[in-house]
Amino acid sequence: MARRSFSLMLAWRYLNPRRAMLSAVTLISVTGVLLGVLVLVVVMAVYAGLEREVKGRLLGFTPHIRLEPATYGDDFRDSITNWRETAAEVAKQPGVQSATAFVQEYVLMVDMGTKKRPVFFRGVDTEDPAQVAGIDLMLDREDYPDGTSDMGLDNRVVISSILARQFGLVPGDTVKFLSAQNLTEVERINRITNRPPVREEFAAELAAARELLKTSFVARAGKLSLGELAYLALYEPLYAIHRQEIRDPEKEIIGQFLMLLDPEPEEDGSVLLDPGVPAEAAGLLDLLDGLDVDKMDAAIFKSFKEIVLPKEAVIVGVYQASQMALMPDVFMPLPLAQDLAGLDGAVQGIAVRLDDAYQADKMVGQLMSVVPADWQAITWMEEFGDFSRLINQQRMMMYFALSFIILVSAFSMMAVMFTVTIQKRREIGVMKALGAAPGQIVWVFVYQGMILGFLGSLLGVALGLLVIRFRGGVQVLFRQFGFDPFPKSFTTSSVLPAHINPVEITVIAVCAFILCAIAAFVPAYFASRSDAAKSLRNL
Repeated sequence: MARRSFSLMLAWRYLNPRRAMLSAVTLISVTGVLLGVLVLVVVMAVYAGLEREVKGRLLGFTPHIRLEPATYGDDFRDSITNWRETAAEVAKQPGVQSATAFVQEYVLMVDMGTKKRPVFFRGVDTEDPAQVAGIDLMLDREDYPDGTSDMGLDNRVVISSILARQFGLVPGDTVKFLSAQNLTEVERINRITNRPPVREEFAAELAAARELLKTSFVARAGKLSLGELAYLALYEPLYAIHRQEIRDPEKEIIGQFLMLLDPEPEEDGSVLLDPGVPAEAAGLLDLLDGLDVDKMDAAIFKSFKEIVLPKEAVIVGVYQASQMALMPDVFMPLPLAQDLAGLDGAVQGIAVRLDDAYQADKMVGQLMSVVPADWQAITWMEEFGDFSRLINQQRMMMYFALSFIILVSAFSMMAVMFTVTIQKRREIGVMKALGAAPGQIVWVFVYQGMILGFLGSLLGVALGLLVIRFRGGVQVLFRQFGFDPFPKSFTTSSVLPAHINPVEITVIAVCAFILCAIAAFVPAYFASRSDAAKSLRNL
């Protein structure tokens, strides 16, 4: 204990050799550590605050688990018509806060002027208070104080702040939505009406079918038999035509033709048909020749006018969107969303919100037991997996980059301690001549590094917490000079969000302290191995 007291006493003396409050060397060393800890504490707290802010906003409107039918080929997915019964069963499960309809799609939005752009909308079941409350918390009441989340069941919508700025929209303005499903239908209609009629485009196939109807049937037991090869030669070309995008009357006639030729096959692959089938089938082919193309196209264009009529909606609120994550451009009542998505009262899935969103993975198995077998569950962690991985990767990169500040401070302290050991060379020689052990000499300088590291870490944490506490004032000061690194459009808040994690701050401070102690140990070790006689001769 006496040895350690001697080393500690000498360490204190070396820190203020002129009995001043702090020597210049001590001040420089402490300041380096202080700045490194300060920057790391502030930046990581702000980064944690941004992460929590974005995740909080995402979880405010995003389903914790989305239940929906599985995807089939070409990304086709069935809609759900009896969703209320399924949602009621899901809502009964322990840990489930609510289960409501899920509808999202793209539409073309047109303001009352000439501006237009595709937007991403999400339907909101306004009968669910939790969904409405989640949107209400995101409203930008600072720039749009008259905004509200009360959409009711009418054509009233809440738009993002990004969309509001681009179009110059405010609550009370009217916009129009043109369904993307309608645009797809328009493209299909355009392709169909630009095609020649079936009688012209597939004239060779129809002529071959007429010839087969005349020559390929053989009488057998009061019926007409059609061999397997002849049957395939007659049926498959017409089936291929039926699968084409053709006009509805033509598709209907060819469908009737195929139904006539669709009995159960015999053991040898042939089919038996009633005697009147060939004549009836030939009559259907003759109907194709008599169809009026202009009338068919006129009927299609009539449905075209009914399909593409836009839906008008009134903006009742603007929510503060973040540029850090993909968020819907528009929230709208469920009935309007169903109309624009072409679902006719159905929905795309069931949006499930849990008491604890972070238990979503554990709840999947429980919820899948009460939905049809061909359904799938998608958690918010899976949906935003790339976003979460990006945040974690950026956090690690931030730690890696900013830790170099403390590391540089530690190397600076090591350089200072090397200088101090050289300056104290004679005193080290005297101590060794008087019987001081190498360990005592090492501890003299290690104690200096520990004291400097402790003071630097403590002051760095204290000042970091102070900056975080008054970060709003710091931002205002920056803005007065025209510099705003974190605008409201990016962070969704006029005051930079921050979250203080005591464990994280403790780890930063302890790591800085350990680095300073290690930095002091290296020169101390070399100083303890110096020759006493040479040190006394100042060699």
